[in-house]
Amino acid sequence: MERLADAVERLIRDAGTLGVALSTEDAARLFTLLDELERWNRRYNLTAIRTRATMVTHHLLDSLAVHPDLEGERIADVGTGAGFPGLPLAVCNPRRHFTLIDSTAKKIRFVEHATRVLVLGNVSAVQARIEAFELERPFDTIVARAFAPLPELVSKVGRLCAPQSRVLAMKGRWPKTEIEALPASWRVIGSRELKIPGLEAARCVIVLSRTHAS
Repeated sequence: MERLADAVERLIRDAGTLGVALSTEDAARLFTLLDELERWNRRYNLTAIRTRATMVTHHLLDSLAVHPDLEGERIADVGTGAGFPGLPLAVCNPRRHFTLIDSTAKKIRFVEHATRVLVLGNVSAVQARIEAFELERPFDTIVARAFAPLPELVSKVGRLCAPQSRVLAMKGRWPKTEIEALPASWRVIGSRELKIPGLEAARCVIVLSRTHAS
């Protein structure tokens, strides 16, 4: 088994390839997050991903990959599940506030627990369906990982957006058909392939915003 110090060093190096400068302390906190996830998973079955190596690639690095695409101070992670990508992003963005939203009670209970363990003062966990989420003011960036096809995604999160907000849709293969089906009120303003260290599967992020006419 890899020593924690070696695992921390590897995570810092791999995160660096994604444009994320992790401190040793924050990398160690992310492994604490995985410790808690493994512990809760044995009882509550929060995620199908079980091995530590796969958790690092699929939960930590995959989450951190969209760090360069965040804008603004108010970030929402819709359909966060057990807190990904929101929790890893919150660890390395202490000056941004993250609202993690999911409709499943046990997953939000874990997010609340992890937030306390990691002492994250910049995270709010909300159990709600997106359609019923009570919005105080729009978010600057909304992140969605494997949440819904793009037309459905923008339909659900549109009410959470200001005219200049951006939506980051984290996808696997390039969603050509979904992009073609986007309503005229939304447009793609950016996209890029995500190269996740240790992860062979295709990953990309599609950046969406409202059209000027909407």
